[in-house]
Amino acid sequence: MDFELSSDQKLLVESCQRMVSRSIQPILDREPQDKPLSKAAAHEIMGHCVNLGLSSARIPENLGGSGMRVLDYGLLCEQLPPAALFVVFPQETTATRIAFGSTDDQKERFLPDLIGGRRITCTAATEPGVGSEPRGIKTSAREDGDKIVITGRKMWISNATISDVVNVTCRMNRNGKSELVRILVEKDKSDFEAVEIAVTGMQQSHLGEIVFQDCRVDRDNVLAGDNDVARILTLTWLANRPIIGLCAVHLAERAFQMAKAFAKDRVQFGKRIAAFQLIQERLADIETAIVTSRLLCYHALAAMDRGERANGVSAMAKRYAVSACSEAISLAMRLHGSMGLSRELGLERLYRDVSMLSIPDGTPEILTLIQGREITGHDAFRS
Repeated sequence: MDFELSSDQKLLVESCQRMVSRSIQPILDREPQDKPLSKAAAHEIMGHCVNLGLSSARIPENLGGSGMRVLDYGLLCEQLPPAALFVVFPQETTATRIAFGSTDDQKERFLPDLIGGRRITCTAATEPGVGSEPRGIKTSAREDGDKIVITGRKMWISNATISDVVNVTCRMNRNGKSELVRILVEKDKSDFEAVEIAVTGMQQSHLGEIVFQDCRVDRDNVLAGDNDVARILTLTWLANRPIIGLCAVHLAERAFQMAKAFAKDRVQFGKRIAAFQLIQERLADIETAIVTSRLLCYHALAAMDRGERANGVSAMAKRYAVSACSEAISLAMRLHGSMGLSRELGLERLYRDVSMLSIPDGTPEILTLIQGREITGHDAFRS
């Protein structure tokens, strides 16, 4: 068993780090820190990420994607600041879902612009009262001549207000029964309302509500393979979970570097606080949380690359990493004393940002039950 990254993986990581330092971080720094990025800024970020294949990581090369292993994709995602990651992450996830569940004509019409970052996209599945159980979706779609009419509300949608194409999961009556379908709604052709939701962290990201009121969509925008909607959603969730865990690792690593520098500089009781045993213990706990979280997320992604069933380990990785890294950032804040509470230092922003990661792609409670199901063979939330 080799825990060392290959030379190719190291080059990928270094390339991404350079891109963040030279191109992406300046964009984030010039934008307001407490408001969602402008669409122009999101397009700039997307353009840089496209160059590394991040908009199409899981899409095969024969469909125009970069065809990465999911572990390599995770390595790159770990390097991205959350505000940048949550521009490109919904893009790649939605493009992947389209690539694996659409007709050749639909692929030809939509994938090139999504892979190239010329159009921004998102997936709209969750609703008020419907989160972890997609089969409870109430947004409806009905046929009306050559159009499909969509009515309903979607909540907590990343990229909602800047998307040109929304992949909407709806219920539609077919052959006398209600089925889940996915429909691509194009902003320039179909009328819908999208508004931002004010949240505690990741305030440069876009998290919104979308309202469809008799929204008319071309019939040929109904995606193929609709009997497989739940399976396609699940397959992307499996990789998304450890990637979100790696986003938590990114935040905790930043907090760790700040805590180390502060401990080596701060003097109390006649010596640098780095020399005190309890400070060293705190730093050791922070580093341990980061390393274990990172390795568990890598393990989950590598299992997917090997073709193994990864439902349990994927759930475990995200649940553990977000929790451990949240505690690590909290420890770093306390190590800084009063300065850790200041907005000036920025640790409180990392803490608010990491708190946002526990919900998307499965709450800790749902992830626990998924892992428990894999351990016992018994499903706790379905009869």
